[in-house]
Amino acid sequence: MTPPATIQPDTRTRILDAAARLFHEQGFNATGVSTILREAGVNPGSLYNLFPSKDALLASVLERYTQLLHPVVMAPVEARTNDPIERVFALLQQYRDWFLPLDFRLGCPIGNLALEVADSHPEIRPLIQQNFDGWSAYVKKWLDDAGDRLPRDLDRIQLAATVLTVMEGGLMQARSSRSAAAYDASVAQLRAYFDLLLARTSAGRSPS
Repeated sequence: MTPPATIQPDTRTRILDAAARLFHEQGFNATGVSTILREAGVNPGSLYNLFPSKDALLASVLERYTQLLHPVVMAPVEARTNDPIERVFALLQQYRDWFLPLDFRLGCPIGNLALEVADSHPEIRPLIQQNFDGWSAYVKKWLDDAGDRLPRDLDRIQLAATVLTVMEGGLMQARSSRSAAAYDASVAQLRAYFDLLLARTSAGRSPS
């Protein structure tokens, strides 16, 4: 029996895959269209028929990141543990596991693009923010799922944003130092804060 042929990605997917990888490795401004064409194995007509400009390609890359957020980033974490609070720390550990073998050289692709193009491409900024908001929304849902294990008056939206800040800021420092130390220290401080929150609600439930 002949094994089934490998399904090849369509042209649009090949272009988006190549562009996303190159933008991450080299930066948006340093990546030429000719390099994307070569890496994707397509001709200029194929690219410009789908994406009228490099900026339009960047927008599509960012839109695709939002589509991949759950299957690539969040679903593996949710499969790893049912505990909503531990999901927060499993997510942070997942980023550590991804970037440690690279000595944190590349950093977060969304964070990198935010630093590089948010000022020069104001039309792209909402798509970057959409990625951050989507990421934070998953964390906020987990915090909601924790219910009364966390204080009732806790601003879960702000705490989810703080988790994002720990991840992005930790990765940036780790990228600079080529060491996980700053990332681990940031996560440890976040863990200590969660422990205080959990202790506060536990004490509030204790009989007087």
